[in-house]
Amino acid sequence: MPRTTWFSAGLAGLPGASVDRTLGPWYTHIEFPMPISAFAGLVFGVAVLTIGLYHVTFVAPRFRSITATLQGGGDEGESPSAALVRAALAAFENKTEGRLTGLETVVKRDLHRIGFVRYNSFEDVGSDLSFTLALLNDEGDGVVVTSIYSREETRTYGKAVKKYVPQQGASKEEQSAIAIARNGGSA
Repeated sequence: MPRTTWFSAGLAGLPGASVDRTLGPWYTHIEFPMPISAFAGLVFGVAVLTIGLYHVTFVAPRFRSITATLQGGGDEGESPSAALVRAALAAFENKTEGRLTGLETVVKRDLHRIGFVRYNSFEDVGSDLSFTLALLNDEGDGVVVTSIYSREETRTYGKAVKKYVPQQGASKEEQSAIAIARNGGSA
């Protein structure tokens, strides 16, 4: 069996340790019958066992009691503080439901469906400087903005869209931008 060697005068009194003082009275050579890794494992095991026993004995019963109280169990001898906590949780739940409903309404009107198309309006102008931008909500309502670039001027137009259908006549680029927005950004 391998032996672990420690050099300390304070460990000479440990059971199972053999002491050799050949190096001097102030210097103690101790050999333990157990490797240090086994000793550390033993200490770790005792610590885990102690924590587990504490959890089973004290923590788990209290946790079960608190959980049962908050979920509505134990009404017969309920403390006033538990009733207040349950009432506060119910009020918070109602408030959260109301806010969630409001946010769902806002999201339906939000313009998060976007379609963008760049193109050349005229053959003598390059670099795709004209564009069409569709900004729509989940129901297909919104606006299409078109900017047409030429060498002399740039014109910008806006058209209303209802249920993914433009309210005025639409060019093929505007139809394409609406289709991209409807498909979530892919043509």
